[in-house]
Amino acid sequence: MKIKLIIIALLFSTVSIGQGKFLTKKGYTSFFSSTPIEDINADNNQVLSIIDSSSGTIAIAILMKSFAFEKSLMQEHFNENYVESDRYPKATFKGKIIDFGKLAKEEATVTIVGDLTIHGVTKKIETQSKIQYTNDKILLKGDFEVKVADFGIKIPSVVTNNIAKTIKVTFDYDHKPYTK
Repeated sequence: MKIKLIIIALLFSTVSIGQGKFLTKKGYTSFFSSTPIEDINADNNQVLSIIDSSSGTIAIAILMKSFAFEKSLMQEHFNENYVESDRYPKATFKGKIIDFGKLAKEEATVTIVGDLTIHGVTKKIETQSKIQYTNDKILLKGDFEVKVADFGIKIPSVVTNNIAKTIKVTFDYDHKPYTK
């Protein structure tokens, strides 16, 4: 009888992990702009991301001022002139991992679709990403491209040749089970 209770308890604990929320507060997101004149790279290791494993939904919040640049002047221009971080402090994504059922110990490719909001403008995006479930963690990584003009970000004509019209965004999130 005791063994049956232990087995039932283990089964329910596995189910609850499989249907819980997974969170990271230290996700990594970067962006890269390349032109013949200049390459610009910024990294952010303070990204909040949560996955609801019962539905495959995902939500991400990125503080724009947390992007770190190689040159402090670039960081200042990014925050003050381009993304206007005081006015629009966060970029967000709300969406769904379409092939969430592929979640396994082996890395799999999934499609993520949803709404990306930057600079107060929301656009639908779709991207292919890698996902893996290992050691009670959901690992999610990938990249996609964003057109600067699609989000109402104005680049002054003086530096228009220094900043690419399309920016590559890369992400790598290590989600752990969320506990209150």
